[in-house]
Amino acid sequence: MARKKLLRKRPHRKIGAPPGTLVHVGEPSQEPITFDVVAYDAEHFSEVTFGIGEVERCCGFGKTRTVSWININGIHEVAHIKTMGDCFGLHPLVLEDILNSDHRPKLDDYDDYLFLVLKIPFYEKEGGFRVEQVSLILGPNFVLSFQEKSGAVFKGIRDRLRSGKVRGRAMGADYLAYALIDVVVDRYFTALENIGDDIEELEQALFASPDTDTLESIHNFKHEMIQLRKSVWPLRELIGSLQRGDSKLVGETTRVFLRDVYDHTIQVVETVETFRDIISGMLDLYLSGISYRTNEVMKVLTITATIFIPLTFLAGIYGMNFEYMPELKWHWGYFGLLGLMLILAVGMLVFFRIKRWF
Repeated sequence: MARKKLLRKRPHRKIGAPPGTLVHVGEPSQEPITFDVVAYDAEHFSEVTFGIGEVERCCGFGKTRTVSWININGIHEVAHIKTMGDCFGLHPLVLEDILNSDHRPKLDDYDDYLFLVLKIPFYEKEGGFRVEQVSLILGPNFVLSFQEKSGAVFKGIRDRLRSGKVRGRAMGADYLAYALIDVVVDRYFTALENIGDDIEELEQALFASPDTDTLESIHNFKHEMIQLRKSVWPLRELIGSLQRGDSKLVGETTRVFLRDVYDHTIQVVETVETFRDIISGMLDLYLSGISYRTNEVMKVLTITATIFIPLTFLAGIYGMNFEYMPELKWHWGYFGLLGLMLILAVGMLVFFRIKRWF
């Protein structure tokens, strides 16, 4: 059950630059940036997608009475991210953090808006575990979400808003931010479920025939748990601060839902810690299994060598070819010596068996 190595270092090109310098830090991408805009209230709903040359058209959506959600697919075009920051009055340090995809989850309160950094986990059986960063800006009546690349992670929220059958259309931007956070937390459950299935398969392989591929898989899972733990522990603190904080941008109704998400993060943390314990136990079990197999091989070799010691002694004596040795002239001497060797070998095997040495 060999699996690809999952820890990949992201390129860092910002060493030595002053704070607030806008440089993209992360995996390079050739996909063009797109802007998915959704505007809604209890009675109306509209959505549109803008390309690179239409980024300025997104600026007016944050100034309407309706709730506006602008999802930016891609953060590798620095100029367009800066344009969005200028439109919505974002601090340069916020833009710097958005462009840096190596940040840990965090929450910053800038009075007029909240800045959140989240990590979305993805797990594939062959490709292993990876995370993508999502940055959220929660304003009075708008939410900006910055994804590293386009994807269908938030498709369910768009579908629910489009249908108009849920409470989300009648609530504010804070509820939309909660819904996005809830989707991110749910992705952890999905990833952990898939990881749990693979851990069960690995356990079966460990008991059946452990080899170097099994050891490599155990180490890969160990690194995955480290990555998950680095993502989910700060996420737990983030959601806890959000639901306990006093920001005017988060209403009391939404805080009730955030408490539920906080409980979910606790479940994720507990599952991650459980998997870490299981994987550590699997590593100990693998080492014990290898040691046991080595002991079994050494036991067989020792028993074989022990049986042949007296046989070698007898063969050595009668191989000296002295002229006056007894039994050399005996007609049945050769067959008698072989019989004696056979009796000794069988007797030693019976003795070892009685002693339960094998």
